[in-house]
Amino acid sequence: MLKRLLVSALILGLALALSLPASAESVTLTRNEIGEHEGYDYELWMDVGGGEGSMTLNEAGTFSCQWTDAQNVLFRTGKKFDSTQTHSELGEITLEYGVEYYPNGNSYLCVYGWSVDPLVEFYVVESWGSWRPPGSESLGTVEVDGGTYDVYQTTRVEQPSIQGTKTFQQYWSVRTDRLTDGVVSVSEHIKAWEDMGMTLGKMYEVALCVEGYRSSGAADVYVNTLLVDGVDVSELSEETAEPSPAEEPSPAEEAEPSAVTAPEQVTPSDTEPADGSSSVNWLLVFAIIVIAVGAAAGLCFRAFRKKKE
Repeated sequence: MLKRLLVSALILGLALALSLPASAESVTLTRNEIGEHEGYDYELWMDVGGGEGSMTLNEAGTFSCQWTDAQNVLFRTGKKFDSTQTHSELGEITLEYGVEYYPNGNSYLCVYGWSVDPLVEFYVVESWGSWRPPGSESLGTVEVDGGTYDVYQTTRVEQPSIQGTKTFQQYWSVRTDRLTDGVVSVSEHIKAWEDMGMTLGKMYEVALCVEGYRSSGAADVYVNTLLVDGVDVSELSEETAEPSPAEEPSPAEEAEPSAVTAPEQVTPSDTEPADGSSSVNWLLVFAIIVIAVGAAAGLCFRAFRKKKE
């Protein structure tokens, strides 16, 4: 009986161990880099103007970041498309996010992206630091996802872009109140811009972005799910991205950020996901191994007694 129990426990433990999903390794970046991690495209870009920053890539598009005295830095994960389709040809784009956000100075928590033909940089700003962008006159408001957003259009003249130094437009939707978790219906913002005569071209990128400008801060992105027509971008077929830009633009400079006292900054974390499912599975395997060892010990003890008798 003990022999059968031991064999069954060992087989069950081995089967469970083999069925556990491999946990993704966190990757920490400390310099400019573009790549792919678990199906999400990532980018860390920091201006050479000074400061320090780091970005830790975690599971399923999530990441943590921190920056100190940075001239300009962008941390982001999302999808870089192949610049052959408009947003309507791609399908409905939505992004669910949750962020512990601690800016100290000028910073944006936003959905960020680019289009080409025409070349446009766009922001849907959900929260910000000491200064609410972009420092120009609102063209009107739109109601999306239960929130109210001011819409802006600004122009960057001969500034760095994904196509080198260019003059291009920036489109903005900026919440009237800060939010650090929720859903952004990206396509609805684009449609609202189009109704105001602000047309995007073919999509190059959509990403969740934490940007710091002449500031310090930290953020922990614990939810970042980008969907196109209800499909997670990590499940989309491989696409060829446009050539990677050597530089990224700085945010609009209409106003000088002022100092602000923020909550104590968090540091990047490479711990397990919040649901703890992986830990629970390993506890189950550990319990089965303990049972198996106990059964083996009992079997050995019985054999020893029988031999002694």
